[in-house]
Amino acid sequence: MLTIGLTGKTGAGKSTVAAKLKELGCYIIDCDLLARELTEPDSPVLGELAAVFGSDILDERGRLKRQLLAKRAFSAPQETEKLNAVTHPHITKRCIGEIERAKGLGYQTCVIDAAALLESGCRDLCQIIAVVHAPETIRLERILKRDSITPSQAMTRINGQKDDDYYFSRADIIIRNYPPYDRSEEDFDKLKELIR
Repeated sequence: MLTIGLTGKTGAGKSTVAAKLKELGCYIIDCDLLARELTEPDSPVLGELAAVFGSDILDERGRLKRQLLAKRAFSAPQETEKLNAVTHPHITKRCIGEIERAKGLGYQTCVIDAAALLESGCRDLCQIIAVVHAPETIRLERILKRDSITPSQAMTRINGQKDDDYYFSRADIIIRNYPPYDRSEEDFDKLKELIR
């Protein structure tokens, strides 16, 4: 089975590309969804996160205060690395299970959609790395619209990620997903050729 790693900075448009790949018959593994499932009440991951970021990230019913965790985890690159150190091994294990599930269902191509793909063990599961790219101003606009957060909170998330060169140097293909020079269709066609 061909496994594609789909990544890029927050707000770049990974979900748009993942939706197109799903239409082409690819099995999509959404790592944001896996991370959310792993942080449901009673998950052992919550205890690990509380040990690193403080017990007050959990409410009185043991539920994760996601905004508080995000504020702390994305306040600096080293804090984001602490978050990744806790969550990535669990997410990678779930991805391996999802790839096996896709094989069992007869899929030929699997896509791991993950913002932190390159920093995680999921990178080693992929034969192709596709990076979705958009300039910071456009990503900021998209994040504000999508997440209903303040510009300051959005910039904290943006600044917690690696620079463009980090992504570009590790990409097999770059999908430019932004106006006015939107070349995402041309770039996407190149990706389609790789999965045929």
